[in-house]
Amino acid sequence: MTDAVRLILENAKKAAPAAAARSDGEKARALLAIADALLREENLRSILDANALDVAAARGKLSPQMIDRLLLDEKRIRGMAEGIREAAELPDPVGVTLEKTVRPNGLVIEKRSVPVGVIGIIYESRPNVTSDAAALCFRSGNVCVLKPGSDAVRSCSAIVSVIRRALEPFGASDAVGILTGGREDAAALMGASGLVDLLIPRGGAGLIRACVENSKVPVIQTGTGICHVYVDGRADTGKALDIIENAKCSRPSVCNAEEVLLVCRDIAKDFLPRLRERLVDKRQEKGLTPVELRLDAEAAGIIEGTPASDRDFDTEFLDYVLAVAVVSDVREAVDHIALHSTGHSESIVTEDPEAAEYFLGSVDSAAVYHNASTRFTDGGEFGLGCEIGISTQKMHARGPMGLRELTSYKYIIRGDGQIR
Repeated sequence: MTDAVRLILENAKKAAPAAAARSDGEKARALLAIADALLREENLRSILDANALDVAAARGKLSPQMIDRLLLDEKRIRGMAEGIREAAELPDPVGVTLEKTVRPNGLVIEKRSVPVGVIGIIYESRPNVTSDAAALCFRSGNVCVLKPGSDAVRSCSAIVSVIRRALEPFGASDAVGILTGGREDAAALMGASGLVDLLIPRGGAGLIRACVENSKVPVIQTGTGICHVYVDGRADTGKALDIIENAKCSRPSVCNAEEVLLVCRDIAKDFLPRLRERLVDKRQEKGLTPVELRLDAEAAGIIEGTPASDRDFDTEFLDYVLAVAVVSDVREAVDHIALHSTGHSESIVTEDPEAAEYFLGSVDSAAVYHNASTRFTDGGEFGLGCEIGISTQKMHARGPMGLRELTSYKYIIRGDGQIR
């Protein structure tokens, strides 16, 4: 760990007690000041200029879909500011009495929510994560140290500069820090036991695996989404086509996009040609990017496409690619998902309530849908404000992580001279 990185982490640790003690009103006012600052003309221009440099450097290195994740424009920055305002309006998650018990000996035991402390976030090429993470950590009384990917470092640094200046009047600029080096800074953050209380990686499977395997700081796994849609034998097929196109094509580079389609054998011969027409032919006619269909043997016997390899059903494509398999019924669909899912989001399309309830009850993922797109797995869509990530684990936090998921708790015990 370099001296510069250690100083940032030590300053974050020193800032944690003051962050935990801030009042609800002060935190809300500070967030509104950040939102206003992001939209001030000179700040908006500095962020867009920095982002233009990142995007120019990424062309030829990243796919168009990944560049879309990196790109900022005025509309997206306004969306970032709106997410911060929404976080400011949410109830304060700190200081909430979760449980209260009076023991026979007269002790009053209260379980109360408290901030986690210093939270490190390692993320890839999505500059909007910078403002989301900073806002949620600040609102929940935490301090954050951000480590963006090298592709987005100029954009993220510009955003953090605006945030820190906006927090200066509140004496809180050290509540948001940033590490701008390469992998050595990420490794330092993973090894910062005693300075960092929690690490949240946001990105691909490789980043998350590296954090889980190498971090000395507790890690919440987020992000990787091999999301499934199962079209049941009793599905409304028009509804199914709308859901599939939205889940796959509305923004294929995000973690809640569909990567695998399962189709019941009872309707496959009728449904799959309509699927190909919708995702390939009609999109080409409209000048839109067609979807590459990677088909298992049975699906390939019905429509044209690319033969699927076994690996295709375990791949987060983040692109206009969809793996397609034919299954016998909802039970086989659930079994397939259990083998290949990352535990993010899955959906069943059916008008059969028994099949729906079996799927909803049996699929072990953070978000399970009936007759809706997986693209709704999002903090804003769930009413949580902006999110810090989608947790795919089962301990402490699962699904979209909002304010409550960034708190822990402690016990407060009041007595009157009791001894044991």
